[in-house]
Amino acid sequence: MTEVDVPQTRPPEPLSIHIVKASNLRPSSGASKGTKGDNVQITVKVEFGEKVLGESPKVECVPDTPADIDYTATLNCSFEDPLVLDEISYKPVVLTVTEVLPKEKKQKEEKTAQLGQCTVDLLPLVKGATRHHYNLVINPLPGSPLETIPPESPKPEMEVVISVQESLLEGTQIDQGNLMTLTVETLYSPPESWTMTGTQYAYASALPIPTSADKESPVVFANGALKPSIDKEPPNRQKKWAVPGSAQGNSIFIPDSFLPPDNIDDEDGEFKNKEDREHRHMAETEKLRVTWNTERRCYLDSQATKSFQDKIAKCRYWPVEVMRLPQPAAAKGKKPGLGGGKFKDDEGSISYHGVAFVNLAPLLYPGVKRIRGAYKVHAYTDHAMHEKTKRKTGFGEEAGKIAFNILNRNSASPFPKKAGKEGGEKKEKEVKKGRSMSIAQHQQQANATPAGPGGQAPTEASQTIKSDTGSEMEGQPPVNVEGQQYVDAKSYVMLEISLTRPLIPKRPPEELARRVAEYIPPRPLFPKRTDGAQRAVEDFHNQVGSVANLILDEFRDQFGDLLKTDDEPQTVEAMESRRQKLIYELNSSGKYFAFKEQLKYAVVKIVREKYLKTSAFEDRQELQTFLSELYVYLIDQMHVALGQFLALEDQAPIPKPQTDSAQLKHFAREAEVNGNYELATKYYQERIARNRNDPSHWFDYGTFCLYINDITKAEECFKECIAIDQKHLQGLLLYGVVCTLSERNEAAETFFEAATCVDPKSILAWTMLGLFYDAVNNEIGAEMAYLEANKLNQAAAVAEAKALREEERLARGEHESEDKEIDHDQGGLAPPSVPDIKQPSPPSSDKPPTSARSGKGSISDRRMSASKRSGSKIKTESSTSRPGSHYKMGSQRGTPQPAEEAEEPPVREPTPVPRCSIYMQAIEWLIEVKAVPFTERALAHELLSPMGGPTSGYHINYARLKLQKKEYKEAENSLDEALQFDYQNPDAWALMGHVKYMTNDVEASRDCYERTISFTTDAAEMHSIYLRLASIYLQEEKFSNAKNTFLLACKRSPSCVSWLGVGIACYRLGELAEAEDALSEANILNNTDPEVWGYLSLVCLKTGRQLEAEQAYKYALKLNLSDYDLLGEIHQVQQDVGFGNPEF
Repeated sequence: MTEVDVPQTRPPEPLSIHIVKASNLRPSSGASKGTKGDNVQITVKVEFGEKVLGESPKVECVPDTPADIDYTATLNCSFEDPLVLDEISYKPVVLTVTEVLPKEKKQKEEKTAQLGQCTVDLLPLVKGATRHHYNLVINPLPGSPLETIPPESPKPEMEVVISVQESLLEGTQIDQGNLMTLTVETLYSPPESWTMTGTQYAYASALPIPTSADKESPVVFANGALKPSIDKEPPNRQKKWAVPGSAQGNSIFIPDSFLPPDNIDDEDGEFKNKEDREHRHMAETEKLRVTWNTERRCYLDSQATKSFQDKIAKCRYWPVEVMRLPQPAAAKGKKPGLGGGKFKDDEGSISYHGVAFVNLAPLLYPGVKRIRGAYKVHAYTDHAMHEKTKRKTGFGEEAGKIAFNILNRNSASPFPKKAGKEGGEKKEKEVKKGRSMSIAQHQQQANATPAGPGGQAPTEASQTIKSDTGSEMEGQPPVNVEGQQYVDAKSYVMLEISLTRPLIPKRPPEELARRVAEYIPPRPLFPKRTDGAQRAVEDFHNQVGSVANLILDEFRDQFGDLLKTDDEPQTVEAMESRRQKLIYELNSSGKYFAFKEQLKYAVVKIVREKYLKTSAFEDRQELQTFLSELYVYLIDQMHVALGQFLALEDQAPIPKPQTDSAQLKHFAREAEVNGNYELATKYYQERIARNRNDPSHWFDYGTFCLYINDITKAEECFKECIAIDQKHLQGLLLYGVVCTLSERNEAAETFFEAATCVDPKSILAWTMLGLFYDAVNNEIGAEMAYLEANKLNQAAAVAEAKALREEERLARGEHESEDKEIDHDQGGLAPPSVPDIKQPSPPSSDKPPTSARSGKGSISDRRMSASKRSGSKIKTESSTSRPGSHYKMGSQRGTPQPAEEAEEPPVREPTPVPRCSIYMQAIEWLIEVKAVPFTERALAHELLSPMGGPTSGYHINYARLKLQKKEYKEAENSLDEALQFDYQNPDAWALMGHVKYMTNDVEASRDCYERTISFTTDAAEMHSIYLRLASIYLQEEKFSNAKNTFLLACKRSPSCVSWLGVGIACYRLGELAEAEDALSEANILNNTDPEVWGYLSLVCLKTGRQLEAEQAYKYALKLNLSDYDLLGEIHQVQQDVGFGNPEF
């Protein structure tokens, strides 16, 4: 084998722990008699795990002066062990400060006393740092004089520097590796059989962590302690070391590492519903609990990280097993687990085996690095484990062995040590119980064989510990009687899992904006200037014309009135006089200089672009020659420009259009509803022609093209919209829809994500992103998007309720001030007025909020208001359950109050309920923009949504979708369902009228329209209802009703069609003057409607105006009047009156 084939391993890296100095140390009482007063001699012992790295020489410390210790201990980091970085990440370096007492007379050896300890965290080196500086507080040990230091006195400290010569992580490890932090906090609401009296037990939890591509190892938290409810947790709970080594006292806590005080709404776990919060409050204040508060770091290399990500993608649930263990006991004077340890008779098996299934899918959300929440504990069975996590079995047995190992080797074990018998007797008892290997033998084997990180024993450990998997006989479901008590007690465990880097990186807004610009380059704010000779000459012509117009305006201001009144012929002397006066005025006012400056830039461009002169002339003669040539050329071009821009008569100003952009959009929508797509296209294009730089014009035209299924033209419109405004939210969303329809999913994802970055608080953007992920079968991405949308929806409901409460509070304040003024006028005998306190009601929705479906709607995402609600609830419950608080309110004022008055709880504010679900908000917008495939998907989600379901709103929107697709039978069936929910819904009746109208059921549609306009509440779209109902009246020859209905449409939103209807109705009623006025209004709004010209011709024929009748008739024919009945009527009237048709 050549040298190239030999795998090279990185040589060991020395890790230096340099103790710089210590300060504020005090001697023990035994040293006070010394000659040196308060001086103290100390040594510092450095330990890592069970290994002693060294001990510093004796150093004398003066109270007010820091003592320079200057001692360095070295820990060799061998990279042959793949788990070395993992071990360094979670094990601390323990520094023990020991006082060396002075020798007394006849004393042979020096006595020592331990003062305190501190722990050094090596985590910065695992993150890639090469040097880190600490100022650590020395925690006193039991019996140490440091315990008596007053709180106001400075605390003893030690300055430590850790360093390596080269980073422990190489380039690929930094980019591809990850550091996971696991924190097991507390098990709340444990089984009722657990008590603080009687036999005490140890409590452990464990979960598997991948160590390579195909291997997992259990991480065990063994130091769980059962605590009573009266033992309250401090506000800032500090995390403990998972493997503290020889650390004791407060040194078992990780410096500057605390549990986060998250709100329930911000959690990712379970038990977040309203009823669950009440249970959580009771469990956390009135019941026993098992506390770990322990943090364990795990370094994952690239293979382990990839394995972790793949396993979450395949099965999102991750098992966290919880168990109770027999309490170990140590032999007197002997180290536990080395032959002197004694275990109880029931040791050797775990009990109360439960498991929490943690949903790790949020870790696959883009950019998410942390999850934390309360997770329900289930009874462990192999069947449940396989069903939820696709694992055949758990790590219960192996975790139990590792837990025993940790408890017996941990000198800081919280359990009292009891005297035991010799190991031989223990072995004999275990043999009688049929065990293959004793726990003590397992400990000896673990000590002989180097254990893995966390004190993990080898896999070939003893089989003495049984997993409580319960009965799994064929044909019977597995049973775990003890584990079932977790379910009965509604136990839950608080967990936190965090990573230094997200598994799925989130693309930053800058990158998304760059990608959008790559797909659709932004349109420049100003057109590009194409410099060249021809362009320079054209600019000069434009400037000359502009100056000429300004001079002409100045001439008119001075001599315009004189020329109008002077009828005498113009003389040369008079013209010369006016010229001189004009030149004088231009020079004296400074306008001549301004005109010259205006022309300067254009002349400079001609010199540079046409004559290519960009440098100074060295020869004066050459300069004069060039100036002469330039002057001649400029004079010629000036005459050309004057010939182009000056005219003998003033041009008439272009009249302003009679319609604005909003009216054109209304006309286009009206033509769209009437099925006249050609006219609608004309209106949309006219809006664009008037202002091509308005993105809304392109967007509206694109939605119309989407409706008529012209996907190519719709895509071009949305491209123009985004090119004008790269942050146009709706344009980004609809371009993503078009890309999805064209199966360009990568581009679609970019635009949907860009929309969420443009407006991160947009419910619509996040919902559309979720619908897209549904279309491409990305379940985790869809879950993330819907979660964010629901959170924003709940926040909006909370803000709305808060604003409503604020308005009511202000209103009550005004009423109270008025009542006080009245009381003041009545005198002191008037009884005090108590204002009525009204609770704000939640926003109305289609479904009653008291139903079970609406009560659960989006409860997992209501994160904005829950903290306030839970906070007020906790105060209320604690005040009613705590004894001795009956007179609390009165005692604060010095007057005792009755218990009934003090105990009356405040009225709880109702939980804000969103107006509708996120899917319904998306449905309303999608129907408006005619995105049919996404609408169908959103309707399916709304049907299954806890807040939605088959409500009236669902059926109405489903019918609107079917109307767009021209599936009238399905639309009618859906509207029948909607009317069963709400028989007085005007939108449902309006849509039913449209369905009947499109199926030519005139009588039924008229009844539906009449019912709609009779309601006190208008439908969402009244214009089309008025037009169609009035057209039915015209067909039925109810001209008076038709006229009134068309006038209602004109009053609401006038258009050519509505005024045309008024004109037709008035013509049929014989009201020719009113008919002409109405038709003139219609002609102003649209002078290309042949039907308007046709009826105008009829009115002129009836009123005997031959010329106007012939002109209107010619325009009607020119515009291709296709109503043959109207043409026949015009011809008949022409024959009756004898004129109007130029053909005869």
